Amino acid sequence: MLTSKQRAYLKSLAANENAIIQVGKGGITENLVKTVSDALEARELIKITVLETAGDEPRVIQERLCAATDADGVLVVGRKIVIYRESKENKQIELPKK
Repeated sequence: MLTSKQRAYLKSLAANENAIIQVGKGGITENLVKTVSDALEARELIKITVLETAGDEPRVIQERLCAATDADGVLVVGRKIVIYRESKENKQIELPKK
């Protein structure tokens, strides 16, 4: 669970990042969950675009992806979501202390 200070820090890091994954009409599939998990292991912080055809609201998709990948939701703005999970082998982001 992220504190508000940690969440604010991650928001500032995500501001300049481009979305690397899109969720479309297929919604959340097993393949999408694996792709998101792999991206989180490599980058720790990722931005995802939720297309209009996705079927669910971005907040619902964020909650489901976070539950499936054991990640923390950072931000939902419009159709963009940002999630974070600390990497086991490729630690890049040092969060502020709680």
